Amino acid sequence: MVSSSMVETVSDLVMEIPCRAPQIKLLASLLGEDECPLPSSIFMYGHSGTGKTLVTTAVLERLGVLTSHVNCIEFYNSRVMYETILNQLSGTVPTSNNNYSSYASCDNLGDFVGHIRNIGSKTKQRMAIVLEHSERLRDCDANILPVLCRLQELTRDVNIVVIFLSTLPIDKFRAATGFLEPIVIHFPQYSEEFYKNYINLVLSVFYLATKGFPELQHQVQLNFKAYCEPVEKGDAEEYDIRRLWRNIEPHLKKAMSSVYLREVSSAQYERMQQLTETAPQDVALVKAGLTSKMELPFYSKFLLIAAYLASYNPARTDKRYFMKHHGKQRNTKAKIKAKERSSSQLVGPKPFPLDRLLAIFYSIVDDKVTPTANVFSQISTLVTLRLVTQVGGDDQLDAPKYKCAVPLDFIRSVARMVSFDIVRYLYDYS
Repeated sequence: MVSSSMVETVSDLVMEIPCRAPQIKLLASLLGEDECPLPSSIFMYGHSGTGKTLVTTAVLERLGVLTSHVNCIEFYNSRVMYETILNQLSGTVPTSNNNYSSYASCDNLGDFVGHIRNIGSKTKQRMAIVLEHSERLRDCDANILPVLCRLQELTRDVNIVVIFLSTLPIDKFRAATGFLEPIVIHFPQYSEEFYKNYINLVLSVFYLATKGFPELQHQVQLNFKAYCEPVEKGDAEEYDIRRLWRNIEPHLKKAMSSVYLREVSSAQYERMQQLTETAPQDVALVKAGLTSKMELPFYSKFLLIAAYLASYNPARTDKRYFMKHHGKQRNTKAKIKAKERSSSQLVGPKPFPLDRLLAIFYSIVDDKVTPTANVFSQISTLVTLRLVTQVGGDDQLDAPKYKCAVPLDFIRSVARMVSFDIVRYLYDYS
């Protein structure tokens, strides 16, 4: 009779580790709970990354089994492996206080079995030895595998199980004599259909906007967590494409404005997206916390600088700052007093059209940049990040206007990154 606590434990693990319900249920039923006798040995095999270690450690931890988890790749001889297992099961930690001593010196299998029997009689706990990459044991002495498979039998009253984790099937392990067949659990590869459906959905949205592989890869990694949410919560099956699409669609629409924002990490982008859901009075505080950590693509930095110049410089001064042969202008006393009366830094940013922004951008960038979708998508990204705000433009006949939403200190730090002397081009400081 399975207790309610065991049922609850298994259901929690199934929710926590998706797509591995059969393996979790089988392993939990074999190990049982409390004082249940453990099987002699269990053999788990499957390709790398199929969840063998994750499932094993999670189940053993939930069931409260005293566990020694070792990786066979790390041991250059059997003695090191024996002493590491004994230290973990006995709770011995070699430190300077005990002169880096192990639980016991162990040179052979006979001593190892005897020490396991002593530890089991003291702890009175169920114990497990998990051997990761156990295919390396085939290169050791011929009697190691048979002894480990029969360890419970050889230690008599000790309730212990040896769990082998391997990428090879059990056929590659069978010894000529003394080999006790373990219980075999196969971990198949995760369903490829689930990933194919996700890739097709992402490509159907982004392929028209960009055909660059690095950017498509960035978007695939960025939105995969949101795609898996319904499956992890149990709201949808992994083949229920329609329900998965309804969940991922709003996330993909948001991500469309971040195309070519490859220099910003996924974690930073998720924090920036929260700005749209933050109250207006908190936006400045959140943005202030991101200014020191935000990194923009190269051309986005120049677009932001151009937006600041267009917001704080009068349109009539563009010819003076951004054309080589603009003629000379004299600063009369009247002009100086007028400039002091209408300081742009005090009045605040003024809206500007898109064509003026692009004209300034092409003037201050050293490289020859051709108008492409990349440039326009980065403008949308700056709007999404609230570094530039869009004013009007809801009507199709009315061209949108923009305003720069960052302070002078922020724009100076951005200008320093690209070695651009922005003060030289500001009307208030010239």
